[in-house]
Amino acid sequence: MADLFLKQAKQYADARPSYPPQLFQFIASKTPSHNLVWDVGTGSGQAAKSLAGIYEKVIATDASEKQLEFAGKLPNVRYQHTPSIMSKSELEQTVAPEGSIDLVTIAQALHWFDFPTFYPQVKWVLKKPHGVIAAWCYYLPRVSGAVDTVLDQFYSTDVSPYWDPARKLVDKVYTSIDFPFEPVDGADHTGPFEFVTETLMDFDALLTYIKSWSAYQTAKEKGVELLGEDIVQKFKVAWGEDGQKVAKFPIYLRIGRVGDA
Repeated sequence: MADLFLKQAKQYADARPSYPPQLFQFIASKTPSHNLVWDVGTGSGQAAKSLAGIYEKVIATDASEKQLEFAGKLPNVRYQHTPSIMSKSELEQTVAPEGSIDLVTIAQALHWFDFPTFYPQVKWVLKKPHGVIAAWCYYLPRVSGAVDTVLDQFYSTDVSPYWDPARKLVDKVYTSIDFPFEPVDGADHTGPFEFVTETLMDFDALLTYIKSWSAYQTAKEKGVELLGEDIVQKFKVAWGEDGQKVAKFPIYLRIGRVGDA
């Protein structure tokens, strides 16, 4: 998985949307204490940065050293390169001891994980009975009727053959993902709960966002240029004369807690 983002790590860091404060406020309201967070698959640290403003300490890990090079440094965030799969002893030495973490977060990455290995580790490191896991993904931005039509068609036809099979979990906005945790206080299910993040985007930023997709890199390695002149022209016509537009990225959150056991 880490290799998928190796060659476009900077583009990914530049194009990946930030997450709204309301998302983190909602998550933080479900953890009784705000001492320690493990941000797994942190990438270039978008979520870690926001978590650092709420929690005393953030341990942000990723299997890609290249991604971590573009993460913003903060005094209460420790970035750590880890293997994709860790043993329990590696987890304790690299991340934290058993029952010591308030919150585990996974932003736009859970679909890459090996659930039978990862979930027991989450349950092991989280505090009981109130430790929380929060995982979210974002989907295609909504920009305008014309742009959305071209983007949706491009995504479902031109790009579709080059996505890793795990991408299907994002296409279903994590509704089909295995999530063996209890609902948090005040909720009768584990989600998805929907949020929206907005960002100003010009036409070049739209192309950069597309080039940050792992599917774009996969196609390129196979000798296929997904953003040929004809496709770029379709996007230009749909974009129109406006320099910048508001892009609204829908975010889908799964959140749960460990029980007493």
